[in-house]
Amino acid sequence: MGRYPDIPLTRAREIASAKRAEVQQGVDVGTEKRRAGQEAARAWSFERLADDYLAKAATGGKPLSDSTIKGRQQQLRDYAFPKIGSIKAAEVSPADIVGIVEATATKSLHVARLVLIAIREVFSHGVARHVVTANPCAHIKAKAIIGGRPDQRARVMLADAELGAMLAGVDGIGRQNALMVRILLATATRIGELVRAEWEHVDFDKAEWTIPPEHAKNGKQFVIPLAPMVAGWFAELHAMAFGSRYVMPIRTRFNGKEGDAHMEPTSLNAALNALAKKLAGKCRRFTPHDLRSTCRSHLGALGVDVLIAERCLNHSLGGLVAIYDKHDYLTERRRALELWAAKIASVEKGEGFSIVLLKRA
Repeated sequence: MGRYPDIPLTRAREIASAKRAEVQQGVDVGTEKRRAGQEAARAWSFERLADDYLAKAATGGKPLSDSTIKGRQQQLRDYAFPKIGSIKAAEVSPADIVGIVEATATKSLHVARLVLIAIREVFSHGVARHVVTANPCAHIKAKAIIGGRPDQRARVMLADAELGAMLAGVDGIGRQNALMVRILLATATRIGELVRAEWEHVDFDKAEWTIPPEHAKNGKQFVIPLAPMVAGWFAELHAMAFGSRYVMPIRTRFNGKEGDAHMEPTSLNAALNALAKKLAGKCRRFTPHDLRSTCRSHLGALGVDVLIAERCLNHSLGGLVAIYDKHDYLTERRRALELWAAKIASVEKGEGFSIVLLKRA
């Protein structure tokens, strides 16, 4: 009937009297109450169901990572909500979902697959909550709508000449974007780790950038030593951050009143597409992750030990090494990344750069 004092005693007596009368007439008031609750749940819009799914997915025994939650929020907000957000979840049809996936595929096949996964998970949650009786995505396959996955693209290692052309022209996409490219190239970090970095994670005194567990792909804290040149790039970004807590804030949105937010990785992707057109014939088209592979390849070319180079990228070493070797190689990684930073500076200046390997003592 409700909780006291929300329901006064006089009102509770009235309700109880009415319910007793229904029971005497053969009505199962408990079943009717459950049915009324189910009917109310079936009136949920798709957007309300999605919000409930995202809230529950972030908690529990096996919560989704922050990056996964944020990705699905963006996918649903940008592609699903405009089409079916206000429609009752129970009334969304398979044809509605196919239309969303097809429309998304015109922009990105990869994003279209992610959007379908996000919608499918929302409806699976809806079935469990009895908001919908069946998942309209159950028999929808991305391959049938947009075809199979393309062959995996080979990673790009930018050669010295390409690096020189890229570094000479990268400021054309804006200084903030250019600094972001330089930092990704010099530190071999993932773009998601950089866009979510906060100033409290950057220690200028120690020349270190700490990636917290919730930002790292492997869920473990990772400390990146910063070469003096790279620390200088961070300092330049700090001067441009206008008080934002983020290293890479959204400059057009944060004005001190609307709240703080970090930029999205897609912003840099768009800038790199524009840069690729300007560098046509001088530098191959590359992605933020290609900067990571470029760094790894050049570390090998510079004679950096394989184990150190892999740890620079925060790769799991695997096997017995991962079990027994708990050293973080911070000092060795600092030397390696300083060597790589010197190579970048030399290439940008158009100078020659050679390495003389000394025998180990």
